[in-house]
Amino acid sequence: MKEIGQVIRNRRKLLGVSQNQLATIAGVGINTLTKIERGEGNPSLSVLMRVLNSLGLVLSVKVKGTEV
Repeated sequence: MKEIGQVIRNRRKLLGVSQNQLATIAGVGINTLTKIERGEGNPSLSVLMRVLNSLGLVLSVKVKGTEV
């Protein structure tokens, strides 16, 4: 979760968006967003997807042990 939080923080800063602004846009609480960025949160997939979508990011999933 820590790596995802860092990606979110970096993208937010690159876009010049404050934590409060992103929380409002994504429809999540500021405390939730802060915890996600610190890698301390355990957000539901829907919350994480709202934050990522708000920043123009996508989540990709890989299955362990497969090479394509």
